[in-house]
Amino acid sequence: MSHQYPGPQQPYQGGPAPYQPPPPPKKRMSPWAIVAITLGGIFAFLIVVSIALGGTDTDKTTARKSTPAATPQKTAPVTPTEKKQPAKAPAKELSPADQFKAFVAKNGSAEEKAAVKHVTKVQGADDQNDIADTADVYTDFSGGLVGPHQGEGKLIASAFADWRTSKNGLVTIYDKDGQLLSNGNF
Repeated sequence: MSHQYPGPQQPYQGGPAPYQPPPPPKKRMSPWAIVAITLGGIFAFLIVVSIALGGTDTDKTTARKSTPAATPQKTAPVTPTEKKQPAKAPAKELSPADQFKAFVAKNGSAEEKAAVKHVTKVQGADDQNDIADTADVYTDFSGGLVGPHQGEGKLIASAFADWRTSKNGLVTIYDKDGQLLSNGNF
């Protein structure tokens, strides 16, 4: 059986127009999408500007190294009657844990002083930006959150809040095994 198909269609030549569906409506962006795109653009612009203006630390150190050295000054010869002063050793900088212990030894209560003697290490106390500051204090206690030293952990967290302040800081106290002992805001 053979089927015959009509030939190519002829262009429309008068008469009533064939039905054409209306074009789909244009999709409009939601107001939230517009706000998100705008804020994203502003954020990207601020990053580009801060990079362009701020540079990096390596740029600053390179600039310092490339400055010409000062001309050497002539020094007077040392006479035998002058006594040589021994060079003073630079002061040893205290670790954050030692700084914290010294602060509590001076300003803390007797209970806080006893608890802080068990601090072995403090991390994150120097890097604060008041956005999401976190600090970790490690101790030689054992037992974790349900152990017998949870009270001392709270005392250490309280003393830390007296030592450092932040608008949005969290200090976490750990035992010697790295288990959570206590935490608190500072």
